[in-house]
Amino acid sequence: MDRNTGGQGLVRGRSYGALDFQFTWGLEMTYCTPYLLQLGLSKSGMSLVWIAGPLSGLVMQPLVGVLSDSSTNKMGRRRPFMLLGSVIVGLCVLVLGWTSEIVGIFVSDPATRKRWTIVVAVMTIYVVDFAVNAVQANCRSLIVDTLPEHKQQLGSAWGGMVSAGQIFVYGVSALDLPRIFGKTLGDTQFKQLCVISATGLLFAVGVTCYSVQERVLLLNTRSGSDEKRHAGLVKVFSQILRTIWHLPKRIRGICWVFFWTWFGWFPFLFYNTTWVGEIYFRYEAPKDPKTGDALGDIGRIGSLPLFIFSFVSFVCSVTLPWLVQSPSQTGRATVRRPRPRIAPLVKKLRRYQPDLMTMWVLGNFIFGAAMLLAPLVKSVRFAICIVSICGIPWSVGAWAPFTFLGVEITKMGSSQEGARRLYRRLDSDEDEQQLDSRDGETVALHLHHPADLESSGSTSELAGIYLGILNVFATLPQFLATFTSSIVFAILEPGKSPELARGAPPDEHHPTNGPNAISICLFIGALAAILAGFLTIRLKHMQ
Repeated sequence: MDRNTGGQGLVRGRSYGALDFQFTWGLEMTYCTPYLLQLGLSKSGMSLVWIAGPLSGLVMQPLVGVLSDSSTNKMGRRRPFMLLGSVIVGLCVLVLGWTSEIVGIFVSDPATRKRWTIVVAVMTIYVVDFAVNAVQANCRSLIVDTLPEHKQQLGSAWGGMVSAGQIFVYGVSALDLPRIFGKTLGDTQFKQLCVISATGLLFAVGVTCYSVQERVLLLNTRSGSDEKRHAGLVKVFSQILRTIWHLPKRIRGICWVFFWTWFGWFPFLFYNTTWVGEIYFRYEAPKDPKTGDALGDIGRIGSLPLFIFSFVSFVCSVTLPWLVQSPSQTGRATVRRPRPRIAPLVKKLRRYQPDLMTMWVLGNFIFGAAMLLAPLVKSVRFAICIVSICGIPWSVGAWAPFTFLGVEITKMGSSQEGARRLYRRLDSDEDEQQLDSRDGETVALHLHHPADLESSGSTSELAGIYLGILNVFATLPQFLATFTSSIVFAILEPGKSPELARGAPPDEHHPTNGPNAISICLFIGALAAILAGFLTIRLKHMQ
């Protein structure tokens, strides 16, 4: 791959990282919920495990964002965190696949082994979520750091094409892997997917780190001690709180839309596979199942609608950025210059070209309308239709908020004339530039743009912290959604899953003759999505 390519190649090279963490998210969303239920956790207990997601996002993304903003590592500000986080995730994913075997090495009693298997599995999920959030934060920051304002929408769209990685994960999950590979990668569907997920993650991160030309932050060694160069935890979180308190009006509006959007999406993302699998087992499955691998069955059945969902999202991610007006203030259109023969037709069509904010509004309402139907679903085909439609709002939501935030950040960066840091290209053969000083005092640092990179590139040094704050508004509603789901599960379906925890006594299973608890959680999420739609309308008219 040419590391000096421009245009769309420049955008793609900075956006391949969006694929890497999707191998892990895809595995979690497809198999981890039924995996925990199979281990014997109740649905209310399982839902509390997923506090790991919002907790890791609340802590890791802002923290890593601030630390990477001031990192002086020779590899750059973002890539060291991406590489270290990916290695940790890859190892933990493999531990998750073989948790029972690893625990069995140290514990022989079956009952004790089962309890410790649950403990180790939950702890591993927490470590995976914390590490993958570090990777995700730096992938997003890399796009904002290195792309000019007029390419923020295209870069965020490519970065938001997480569905490309999900298509692969869900497509593979829908296959009968033990029948294809035998026991080469493991003796169960889940184990083989863990191997594939870890391998794909490390490969995608490697491609990203090779493709991107990142600048190194240079600080004068005479400017102070390590305590001044590396902020402590108290200083880091103080900076985050101050920034949240003084957020610009439009950025605050973007964050609140993001808040209610994620409240709606959380049940869909983490319970979707289990929901589709339960619909199959309760309404369509034969009385005598052909296989004893209930986890594999639910994973394969639930992966099919998610595969279609990801395909729809991928198609929208490719096409919509070229059909939607850019929010950029540079005046550049997102649609390429048409050929002379079709120019008049294209000119007429552009009159009806929607803007990105309008698409964001429609996306929230489409998702809300689809989830309102969840309690009525009694067949897998109906579930597939609903899940597939949600690929449209997911593709828009994966790039719209980051585009608007990126534009606001670059506007702020271009208006600042204060002190700036000095960067150089990693692969430059020139000696490091020396900082001038007068009377032993360091002068203001300025941001240096190499001649071979676009001079209009985003130089926002606070991109990491603002993207981290946006993630805070994505994680806080997940706490709320988690506790809401736990209450719904405790009321409607207390006990263990009869579809997955087949080894448990029947009196420990929850009833299945009432409303599906996951459907109710999806319905509550629909109400939040509709609220997000109205807030997006207000944001559209906000100055």
